[in-house]
Amino acid sequence: MKRILSLTLLVLMLASMLVLPASADENDLSGTTINVYNWGQYISDGTDGSIDLNAEFTKATGITVNYMTFDSNETLYTKLKTGGSTYDVIIPSDYMIARLAAEDMLLELDFDNIPNYKYVDEAHKNKDYDPENKYSVPYTWGTVGIIYNTKFVEEPTSWDILWDPRYSGKILMFNNPRDSFAIAEFMLGYSINTSDPAELDACAKLLAEQKPYVQNYVMDQIYDKMIREEAYVAPYYAGDYLMMAEDNPDLAFCFPEEGFNAFVDAMCIPVGAENKAAAEAYINFMCDPEISGRNMDFLGYSTPISEAKQYMDEAVASSEIAYPSDETLARSSSFCYLEAETTQMMDSLWNDVKTSSGLPIGSLVGIITVFAVVFLWFGFRYIRNKRRMAARYK
Repeated sequence: MKRILSLTLLVLMLASMLVLPASADENDLSGTTINVYNWGQYISDGTDGSIDLNAEFTKATGITVNYMTFDSNETLYTKLKTGGSTYDVIIPSDYMIARLAAEDMLLELDFDNIPNYKYVDEAHKNKDYDPENKYSVPYTWGTVGIIYNTKFVEEPTSWDILWDPRYSGKILMFNNPRDSFAIAEFMLGYSINTSDPAELDACAKLLAEQKPYVQNYVMDQIYDKMIREEAYVAPYYAGDYLMMAEDNPDLAFCFPEEGFNAFVDAMCIPVGAENKAAAEAYINFMCDPEISGRNMDFLGYSTPISEAKQYMDEAVASSEIAYPSDETLARSSSFCYLEAETTQMMDSLWNDVKTSSGLPIGSLVGIITVFAVVFLWFGFRYIRNKRRMAARYK
């Protein structure tokens, strides 16, 4: 993975690279700048001998890419909702796409400008988050599991390792409510799309009990912490694990027995985009099988374009982490769009979890009991001393 491309291969790739869609005039779009908003560490960018896809897109089309990153779907949503910035291409996850579409925050795509959509596997079309394929084109798919350091952590099978006091202070946790609540939901046997207030409250209590053992709530910061062995165990995305393992071979990955989230991240154009045709040219570029293959070869994530695998390193294309078996995937579940009331409740509970004392219920009861005993003892002494003083002056 991340190997240096040969000059011959690069020349062939550039020669076969798509030009602008037929419906757009190249002279009109050349010189255009598009704002692309993607996850951090989520595109082949020229590091470690990889190809810089944004630079190659500019070479092929004359369109400049202003590339920015976010660290969670919720950060993306807040940025779009509050305004102040305009984006031409965004790459949210499945459930967030459904939410943005429901709130009329996405533009319908013109697929005449995205002819490479034909390469997207049928299995990744007509999904629940975009049943009519109006708003999105799959970028990657992947799974969530447990990353752990084999030097310090026994091989896990369950999410409960994230509550194991043996690793207190060396545990990382997602810094977003949807992924964090999903872990608690799997542990408690609930649907990861539950809207039941009692079940969400139970999940929040379980997450609050975990807090004393958590070193930090993170997203992209997980890379340095796990690679440098500042932390030993964390939940995160399989594709990111494959990148981390290159820098620290002691890291391993587990699909928990209770179940895990499988997701799709897809390219969309938000309302307010200023360069829709150029944005569609960018989406089309990313769907070229060779481009997708080189991108996934760098990222380690799973491609929704089977033809892309022929351009990937064999070890990546055949990875059981990136492409788990049907038997393993049978334990997975995908996020669905949650109504605003449920989302608001989850956000509020998550805020309570992060701002709580972080002490397990048993510890709180113990502390209250100690304070009660101390209070009664001092009260008893005060009353006894008062009686002695009164007796002296009789």
